[in-house]
Amino acid sequence: MAFILVSAYLLLTHAQGAPVENGALLDTLKSQVGLFSNKSEHYSAQVRPPGTSRQIPQTIIIGVRKGGTRALLEMLDIHPNIVVAATEVHFFDWDENYVKGIDWYRNLMPFSYGNQITIEKTPGYFTSPQAPGRIHDMNSSIKLLLILRDPTERVISDYTQVYYNRVESHKPVQLFEDIVIKNGVLNTKYKAIQRSLYDVHMEKWLKHFSLDQIHIVDGNTLIKDPLPELQKVERFLNLPSRIMSSNFYFNQTKGFYCIRSDGRERCLHESKGRPHPLVNSTVLEQLYSYFREHNAKFYRMVNHSFDWH
Repeated sequence: MAFILVSAYLLLTHAQGAPVENGALLDTLKSQVGLFSNKSEHYSAQVRPPGTSRQIPQTIIIGVRKGGTRALLEMLDIHPNIVVAATEVHFFDWDENYVKGIDWYRNLMPFSYGNQITIEKTPGYFTSPQAPGRIHDMNSSIKLLLILRDPTERVISDYTQVYYNRVESHKPVQLFEDIVIKNGVLNTKYKAIQRSLYDVHMEKWLKHFSLDQIHIVDGNTLIKDPLPELQKVERFLNLPSRIMSSNFYFNQTKGFYCIRSDGRERCLHESKGRPHPLVNSTVLEQLYSYFREHNAKFYRMVNHSFDWH
């Protein structure tokens, strides 16, 4: 693969007879060699495109789990000035990874040019007690992206993911109501509910970072109308506006927006957008009531309100 890419690079630069802008050249290589399915995948471990290096992320998507982090990352990957890590790294929230050191972390990042921002996303960071301080120690001026959705919807989505994972692993499953309600009252120790206490987790982050370093993406809006939310992210990251409405199309079968970029179309993995269970209305009201005070506190923290129950 390395031989093919390097040969293609030499042929293209020779044929064009003049220096080619880095981003344009990589796009041309990608389309003509035909080895890769999206923009970030061509930064493989085996090939270092000329003039690139691996950089520690200048921006991190810190969460929240089941908030839309994968959709956000895939959509930002459209931008020519952004490269994204292929997998969730779990460097700052897993001790066994953190002790491996910053060079180990850097080596998991894609190759990038000097005009590109490297982004990684690990949803577990938002709820991790250690992650805020560790990220601050790495780069106190880093820009953070946090995508959130209605806390009750997030709990149900969290349950749904675990449910399907257990079904596929042939493990026993429980009804949502049987997990959320214990002895007739709301089971507030349920991890999915704990993850939706945005005010509790945000308080930890604001001890290390100023509010203007954390941009909150409205996950409910992103799935309905992606472009306005992505344009806000472009401005937050001081990037030129490059993501357009033509980069998205609504897939009627899947029920959400898919991506059109570099002459190709792709949708999120089939595990995304799975149907949620129908939840008992009384249980829903208990969840809405429980989160209401936490949501109000969170709104005051971030000086912004959201259309949540």
